[in-house]
Amino acid sequence: MEVPRRPSAFTLALPKQDEAGLGRASPLQSAPSPLGGVDEEPRKAQLQDRDDAVREETLAAEEELDVSDVNAAPQEQSAEEARKEREEEVASAKERAAQRQMLAIEELVQSERNYLRLLHLSTVTIRGNLQKLQPPPANLDGMFLYIEEVMDVSRRLLGLLDREQVQPGEPLFLETLCDSFLSLSSDIEAAYKEYLSNYSQVTVLENSYKQKEALWNEIIRVVKSSAPEVNATSLSFFLVMPVQRIARYPLHLQTIQKHTDRSHPAYALLERTAHTSIALNCRINEYKRFREVADKYKKTETLSIKDKINRLNTHSIAKKTARLSQQIKHETGIAPKLVDEEFGALEGFFYVLEHGILKLLENVETYLQHLQRFLSCRTEEFDLDMDGEKAPICYKEITTALRQWILPTFENRIRTLMHKPLCALRDLLVGPRNLIRKRLDKLLDYELIEAKSSLSYEEQAVANTYKTMNTLLLNELPRFNGLALQMIWSMLGTFSCLHRDLASDTEQLFQSFAQQLPHSSLSSGVFWEWAESAVLEGAARLETLCRGVENTLNAPVVQPLSPSSQRRLKLLMDKHGSGKIYQVMETVVGGRDLDLNLARGELVAIISEVDTRGDKRRWLVDAGGRRGYAPSSKLIRYHQPTEDPPPSPHLMLPDGVTGIRRHSYTPENRPLTVMSQPCFQVLAAYNFAARGNHEVSIRAGEPVRVLEPHDKRGNPEWSLVEAAGGKRGYVPSNYLTMTPLGAGWPSSSHR
Repeated sequence: MEVPRRPSAFTLALPKQDEAGLGRASPLQSAPSPLGGVDEEPRKAQLQDRDDAVREETLAAEEELDVSDVNAAPQEQSAEEARKEREEEVASAKERAAQRQMLAIEELVQSERNYLRLLHLSTVTIRGNLQKLQPPPANLDGMFLYIEEVMDVSRRLLGLLDREQVQPGEPLFLETLCDSFLSLSSDIEAAYKEYLSNYSQVTVLENSYKQKEALWNEIIRVVKSSAPEVNATSLSFFLVMPVQRIARYPLHLQTIQKHTDRSHPAYALLERTAHTSIALNCRINEYKRFREVADKYKKTETLSIKDKINRLNTHSIAKKTARLSQQIKHETGIAPKLVDEEFGALEGFFYVLEHGILKLLENVETYLQHLQRFLSCRTEEFDLDMDGEKAPICYKEITTALRQWILPTFENRIRTLMHKPLCALRDLLVGPRNLIRKRLDKLLDYELIEAKSSLSYEEQAVANTYKTMNTLLLNELPRFNGLALQMIWSMLGTFSCLHRDLASDTEQLFQSFAQQLPHSSLSSGVFWEWAESAVLEGAARLETLCRGVENTLNAPVVQPLSPSSQRRLKLLMDKHGSGKIYQVMETVVGGRDLDLNLARGELVAIISEVDTRGDKRRWLVDAGGRRGYAPSSKLIRYHQPTEDPPPSPHLMLPDGVTGIRRHSYTPENRPLTVMSQPCFQVLAAYNFAARGNHEVSIRAGEPVRVLEPHDKRGNPEWSLVEAAGGKRGYVPSNYLTMTPLGAGWPSSSHR
């Protein structure tokens, strides 16, 4: 501090006298005495004393001034030296700060280059060597997911610095560094937030590798041999680097800012870059936290009832009870419901999209099923008698081309461009749906603690979880809805384009056969009139055919009756008449009071076609002693094959021919003699449907070979036969007829 100097001259206002002391008199001397008659001698003595005192003070002041002038020179010299020292210290401090700034900048750039080199080593060399293992580690690509994007932004950052050709020591380099970082900040955030969110999966995969000791030893060997200069013992040594790197950007930039003078031209830009890096890390952490919450609650677990019961405890029961109580309060109006109109609109639109996606997928799958059934009917493979007819041959070639090339290609494109994307979109709906449901649960928990002034640690965690889920859905659900809607419109457009291509291919195919087809010379109007009449005529024929097939299928199926059933039939007909007899088409299991249990083929008589309540779907029937209700849809009117069935041929062997009965009750063992030239053949006179493993189904007119003209007990009502295909079993004997060899089907009178 500079010492203040005294003034060089010091004067006092003194009375002036001439050299002889006789000058002009002072005012005191010239002033008359107020008393008029006082003596002047004492007054002069008083003035003389005062003058002496003033003179002494003046001499003392002059002596002090002389002393201060003597001490002022050394003080000025020491102040100058102090000023120079201070200037040297400031210059030295600025130089040290500049050196530290340059070192910090060089450290940031050089560490970025080393970081990129190690990432390249892990993703190219180590990854390639691991893929050469036999077998390679499962889901190895999942370990390096999103790391290419991280390397890309680091490579671009270094590229921007190298492009300017400015050295780290130059003042312009700091401005270039800040501009490069700010221009890539959004890309850095996008790359790192995905990698950091997926890093937990990297840890899970590495732990799965560690559980297999042999595989883990091979991985360590590959890592050490691929990077001997790096002391790495696992893949996580390299894969954790992006997690650490993104957090070091703010530290490097703040260190550079600390050693940068505020007067530097790029100081304001550097300060903004440091704040941007900090905000970038905060946003990445927030995104990672949102992803963790989403991954936690969007999982769908398939638990058995036993597992769900095992998960129950006092805490979960109390929590579910509180939620149910809060829900009941909302429904009854006891407690107000927290309404979020923005989220309600997003939720409603999501459910509309979900319903539309599921319906569209269902329609596409049905469409593909119908197309597959159409392609399975290969009518062109049948060799039809079309000699000399060009039109049928052309139609056959057209149909062959459609079924073998055009339609299969169309089906594959539908599956690839429509069905697979819809299935993937359907699977993506699971996560948002679960989050919406979990948000409702967390909302009920949040409403219980919202009014409290102070929250415990667990209650604060509940509130934070609800706010996180709500914010996540408000941010992500609009994007998901927009992308899903865009995909739906795109797939509908693709569906239209596929049909347009199909129509174009079909038109091109028909044009190649246009000259060979009939009516090709007709004008457009006449051709379409002919086409319309042909289609209507074909539709009429098809309708007639369908009606005939339907009548045939709906015709009653007549089943042969066992002796006991024949006795029941006679009893029911005598009691109720033939018009009331019905047969059970399917097994009936009673589910209500007074319902009967009836077997397939059993005969019943209808007593009433309504029950006591007027329901026409339940009929009151008589089952030969038992009475009760049966569904009318499983009953059909019974039709006897004939009033007088044809007599059984009994299939007796001619005279002179002996034989034994296979599976018979008699143990005779006589040789079987067969006629060398049979004169008769045995045919099925009626249709018969097997009702068990011991019976065989036959159709009217089908030739059969009789093995035994009776059953195991010698009953001639049943015969053991061998039908077409080598199937053996019993059929009623009166359902068989014998005709001369070479004769056709018996006349219709036998039916």
